[in-house]
Amino acid sequence: MNQVTRPIVSLSDLQLVSFEQGSLYKGADASFSQQLGLKALGVRYNEIPPGKSGCPFHNHHVEEELFVILEGEGTYRFGAERHAFKAGDVLGAPNGGPDTAHQILNTGSVTLKYLSMANNADTEVCEYPDSGKFQVSSRTSADHRLRHCGREGQNHLDYYDGEPGA
Repeated sequence: MNQVTRPIVSLSDLQLVSFEQGSLYKGADASFSQQLGLKALGVRYNEIPPGKSGCPFHNHHVEEELFVILEGEGTYRFGAERHAFKAGDVLGAPNGGPDTAHQILNTGSVTLKYLSMANNADTEVCEYPDSGKFQVSSRTSADHRLRHCGREGQNHLDYYDGEPGA
């Protein structure tokens, strides 16, 4: 049975966690799925300042994402295209290959505020077309994921590497 803390969450009560990496990635967000008792659906509230993005251009092999734009405007990189969006728009990111890679960029003049939702897959593979990276993750418990980030063909270990008798 789900442990529901509250059946309603107020966005203004969320404790946002700030992040910043390099010159492009900056923002603050908060996950609140668990507070609502949701296990299979991940939900986050995001705030991204002008000129920034919350994450690199990427695609998911398993998870699907949905973004509901609450305030602001920006550009949605999706596959090989770019699309303008504004408050009230809903952006979809189905799973797949590089043709479904996506990234939200705040190209407006005010803080971009949006909700992001995804099905919480226990195992996921993400690709990052701009950098040639991939990430593989597997949920090993409710609060722990095993993650590996790399590039195809780099630092690749043979299946039998280090195994006794190999």
